[in-house]
Amino acid sequence: MDRAGRQSRVAKLPPRERILDAAEELFSREGIKAVGVQAIADRAETTKMALYRHFATKDALVEEWLRIVAADYTAAFDRLAEAHPDEPREQILGMARFIADGLPEISHRGCPFINSIAELPDRGHPARRLIEAHKAGQLRRLTDLCARAGLPGPDEAAAEITFILEGAQVSAQNGCVEHAGERLMRIVRALLDRRPAPSAAL
Repeated sequence: MDRAGRQSRVAKLPPRERILDAAEELFSREGIKAVGVQAIADRAETTKMALYRHFATKDALVEEWLRIVAADYTAAFDRLAEAHPDEPREQILGMARFIADGLPEISHRGCPFINSIAELPDRGHPARRLIEAHKAGQLRRLTDLCARAGLPGPDEAAAEITFILEGAQVSAQNGCVEHAGERLMRIVRALLDRRPAPSAAL
C-alpha cells in the first residue's frame, strides 16, 4: 500500500489500533530495540502520553503486537480445521502451505517471532514467554493431527515437521535456499508419505 493509501486507512482507526498498526510496521521493519516510543507515537499521529494511556510500557506494546501475530496464525489453522474436520493430513498440508505462502514476505521483513526472540534474550520477558507458549501450542496441535492421521510416532513426526517449517522460514529470511516454499511442500509431503498410517502398511 502506498503512503497516501496507508494514511487514509490508518486515519480511520481508533487510537489504540493506530498505535498497534504503527508498532507493527516499525517493529517489523526496524526491530524492537531500534524503535522508540516517540517514533511509534509519531507514526500513529498521536502523542507519547496518549500511547501510554493504552500501553503502560513499551514491553506491553511489544507483547500485544506479538499476541496479534500469534492469533493470526491460530486463526489460519482454525480455518483449516473447519474446512477439513475429518482430514488431519489435509490440515497438516494446509499448515505447511500457509507457511510456504508467507515466505516471500518473510524474505523481506523476517519472521516476527524469530526476530523478536533474537532481541529478547531474557526468557522471563512477557513477550518472549508469549512466543514460547504459542510455539508449544502449535506443536501440540500438530502432534494431535499426526496422531489423528495415524502416523507412527506422532511426537517425532510433529517435531520433524516443525523443524521443516521453522527451517524454511529462517532459510527464506537469510536467502540461502531458492524456491523455499516449493521445497517446503515437497519435503512435508514426502515425510507424510514416508510415515504411512499403520493400516496402510498392512
